[in-house]
Amino acid sequence: MERYREIEKSIIKKYRKEIWGKFVKAVKDYELIKENDKIAVCLSGGKDSFLLAKCMEELLRHGKFHYELEYIVMNPGYEDENLKQIKENLDLLKIKAHIFETPIFGVVGESENACYRCAKMRRGYLYDYAKKLGCNKIALGHHFNDVVETIMMNMIYNGTYGSMMPKLYSDNFEGMELIRPLYLVQEKDIISWSKYNDLTFLDCACTVTKKNTGQRVVIKKLIEDLNKLYKDADKGIFNSSLNVNLDTVIGYKKGHDKISFLDEYRDKK
Repeated sequence: MERYREIEKSIIKKYRKEIWGKFVKAVKDYELIKENDKIAVCLSGGKDSFLLAKCMEELLRHGKFHYELEYIVMNPGYEDENLKQIKENLDLLKIKAHIFETPIFGVVGESENACYRCAKMRRGYLYDYAKKLGCNKIALGHHFNDVVETIMMNMIYNGTYGSMMPKLYSDNFEGMELIRPLYLVQEKDIISWSKYNDLTFLDCACTVTKKNTGQRVVIKKLIEDLNKLYKDADKGIFNSSLNVNLDTVIGYKKGHDKISFLDEYRDKK
């Protein structure tokens, strides 16, 4: 059996519970894929997006409904060696991807909000390119840990309670939707899958900021420490977003409206 087939097989056999089952559950529970969707799978070069590509292929091969896939790689200004590694992994895993150039790294520079600007620009370029290919959705490789970290970052840095949603509509590209099929898959299992198959992916290929810096790195370490003190603390944080009790919060937002507990409290007199 060719190596890429062995890699694909490991997803639905050895990692059936840890990866495949959770991937399928997210697709089903959050209704991420529908009949006749045309989805652009966005490959950053990292382990998460390459796993996502293979999972999407396997679901199409074994699933009960039809959809189309396109694979896109946006080059924001990678160094030649990093782009070379991406292309080698595309060849190894038999993925035919569209690679397109953007000036993102050069534009954002080393400003204080470089990461925010970069993420926003990336999203825009991905939506635009996917739409030109006739796609109605883009799929990103964010996983369970990304979701938990986002919840914590919002609480600590922004003073808000908000999660990373499993899907959302684009505000600027009509008819386009973003989906996150690895939403329930834990990063440790993705790392395990990568090591099991002796795969090497890009870790951090950013030419603007230093590796292992920034707010998300701090939050990741905080959550690791919490898990040492309290078993499955990260799962508790994740589940809290599924069980928000509005009767026990002082206020919340609905769209642009701010709602206070006093609004309903006064009516109980």
